[in-house]
Amino acid sequence: MIKFNKFYVTTPIYYVNDVPHIGHAYTTIAADIIARWNRIKGKEVFFLTGLDEHGQKVAEAALKMGLTPQEFVDSLAPRFKEAWKKLNISNDDFIRTTEERHQNVVIEIIKKIYENGDIYRGEYEGLYCVTDERFWTELQLVDGKCPWCGKEVRKLKEETYFFKLSKYQQKLLDFYNQNPDFIVPETRKNEMISRIKEGLKDVSITRTTVEWAIPFPFDKEHYLYVWVDALINYVSALDYPGEKFKKFWPADIELMAKEINWFHSVIWPAMLFSVGIETPKKNFIHGWWTVEGEKMSKSVGNVVDPIEMVNKYGADAFRYYLFREVPFGQDGDFSEKSMINRINSELADALGNLVNRVLVLVEKNFDNSVPKPCGGQNVKKFALNIVKAVDKSIGELQFHNALNDIFFLVNESNKYINKNKPWEIEDKEILGGVLYNLLESLRFISILLYPFMPETANKIRKQLGIEKKFSFDGLKWEVLKPGTKIKREKILFEKINK
Repeated sequence: MIKFNKFYVTTPIYYVNDVPHIGHAYTTIAADIIARWNRIKGKEVFFLTGLDEHGQKVAEAALKMGLTPQEFVDSLAPRFKEAWKKLNISNDDFIRTTEERHQNVVIEIIKKIYENGDIYRGEYEGLYCVTDERFWTELQLVDGKCPWCGKEVRKLKEETYFFKLSKYQQKLLDFYNQNPDFIVPETRKNEMISRIKEGLKDVSITRTTVEWAIPFPFDKEHYLYVWVDALINYVSALDYPGEKFKKFWPADIELMAKEINWFHSVIWPAMLFSVGIETPKKNFIHGWWTVEGEKMSKSVGNVVDPIEMVNKYGADAFRYYLFREVPFGQDGDFSEKSMINRINSELADALGNLVNRVLVLVEKNFDNSVPKPCGGQNVKKFALNIVKAVDKSIGELQFHNALNDIFFLVNESNKYINKNKPWEIEDKEILGGVLYNLLESLRFISILLYPFMPETANKIRKQLGIEKKFSFDGLKWEVLKPGTKIKREKILFEKINK
């Protein structure tokens, strides 16, 4: 089957022990940007997100609330869906690991790994963190506690079934060498290589003490470890091994934060090696967000609620800030004050003011109609170069660079107005040419902004009188037809009183 025109992007499935926060939103918006850009480039996109609903942490949280685990996850799933709707997330599917379609595929994959001789019975003893659902060694602990969450660990000893991860140590190293872009950024790849070279141990994949999980198909007293179950979502959502799987797999990009790199870049490909399924093309590992310089914490009360941010500032402003403020892949620090500054200076003063100024001039001088083009070769060349730069940056997942380039076009358009002073031009043909160049620049800006700020992009398009959907093919000069009626509306962004 021909796959060149398909694109499959995923977020991790989020652990549903609490409501969504900025970290969930960040990864999901990033996936949405990628999905929207590939759609306007004419690709058939499958964008997956969802929830990881099994495990001890969920069972304990449910017990505290007097609910069954299923009732608990059913109460939280709508909160995630609401957040993604508010943030204009364009996902094609929302997978939950409690769904039958997922569990059936998990059993099928586990059976194949078992039949390949890569699962065996044994006994495991280790230090287990319930919060992060993983084992640690003594050396990895910080002050005797979990290095991720800082909470106490439990010493567990139980019968288990192991996956022969050690069998794939050299194959993983060879795979990384043959596929240097599999883990990005390179620092994250080097971390995995270093850990693998220390020696891979076989991993425990079942529990006897955690029953809120998928039953292990070969022993009724065992249940699958939550991470083994969760990773398989990327193929279960494609109805493995059916036609959708054949069409979209392998994933083009799997996005995740750095704390789950090990599971996705070591354990997941090793499982796929065992089954004989192709690996994803790229794992992109991004950083963490702090808030005003401090780690996010419910006890401190500084957890950023994406729904609250949307209600206060709008989805597009929040989306814009997250990917303008910090290079994607690095750690970032969230500051509401910094977001307000960007809204006021960049969205209100630069972009909103540009759209309003241009449309007012067209209203006043050309009776709300697009004038005829005249000249503008330098403007055309500049805009087309911006398109190339943005396309390259998004392709490399350098979203801050893409936004820098788009706002370079915004700022240059404002300079173009100030330099040409259309309010002083008496020659109607020359004036029309200047305004046409500005209208075409606005059209380019609307298309380029669409993946990042879909509401704003649509508002600009509507005011320009354009009915066609966004398309990369539209990024050619002189597409806007003279005589098209513009429809100036309310200014895009109001300044916020600090």
